[in-house]
Amino acid sequence: MNILITSAGRRVSLVRAFQQELTQLVPDGLVMTTDYNVKLSAACHISDKAFKLPLVTDPSYLNLLIEICIANNIKLIIPTIDTELLLLAKNLKLFLKNGITPIVSSKAFIDVCRDKRSMNAFFIQNQIQVAKEYSKYDYTLPLFIKPLNGSRSLDTFIIHSHEDLTEYHFKNNNLMFLEYLDHDYYEEFTCDLYYDRNHDLKCVVPRKRIEVRDGEVNKGLTCKNNLVAYISTHLSHIEGAIGCLTSQFFKHKETGQIYGIEINARFGGGYPLSHLSGANYAKWLIEEYLFNEDVKFFNDWEDQLLMLRYDDEILVHGYKD
Repeated sequence: MNILITSAGRRVSLVRAFQQELTQLVPDGLVMTTDYNVKLSAACHISDKAFKLPLVTDPSYLNLLIEICIANNIKLIIPTIDTELLLLAKNLKLFLKNGITPIVSSKAFIDVCRDKRSMNAFFIQNQIQVAKEYSKYDYTLPLFIKPLNGSRSLDTFIIHSHEDLTEYHFKNNNLMFLEYLDHDYYEEFTCDLYYDRNHDLKCVVPRKRIEVRDGEVNKGLTCKNNLVAYISTHLSHIEGAIGCLTSQFFKHKETGQIYGIEINARFGGGYPLSHLSGANYAKWLIEEYLFNEDVKFFNDWEDQLLMLRYDDEILVHGYKD
């Protein structure tokens, strides 16, 4: 029983987490990876076996992925980028028919996560406050502008004065004008949520975002604060959600007022901090989907665990382009 982590890129810590847990439960189990450029992927070099795949938009991607899984006895697929999720969800029955389980939420929930306006509506339906969206012809400064869909903080703008606004902001229909939540008053948290196969919440780990690099947390701190109870109350069940969801919330430093920002239906780049704090999502996925075991609610992870990331090296001897 092997596991495949797709679009592995530089997710070395995630691969190692699954290797450690799979080895304990399935001694001969392997954690494999895919990437568009296997030779230049650090995670592919430390995985047990790696395969080159075209971009997810390539018509051959789906069939090649299934062929790799069948040929290598892969039972679980762990996707890591947003663009893979919809394809896997749409073809879930095909994977299951071949004895392969992609850890992917339902298409309906992924559609919500992919559209920030739909995400705001989802939060409101669950009694979670969101930043106000303005008309492009009637707004209050300062503004935060972000795309309806996107990741890694691309195409986002903080607007303090009218001079900061350009024709691009007004004519790009993919951009939303939103109430600005000032970091001087609000703390930003990324929360790793675990949903079991019945779509019930089993763990909440808020991680304070101290420093971000290239859209991914570089310095973070686990915080067992009121977000745990808040999320457990408002999002105890999300129909269609499974596995690790990465959610963002803002919390006012003085009043404790909470705003929902977004949810990504996959492992986030900062998950290794939650894993090292004791929230073992990798183990739970293996237990649930390979051994048919139930997962209990878990809140015994380490509070105030600080993660300071640094650059490390993966050396490849005898490399040939």
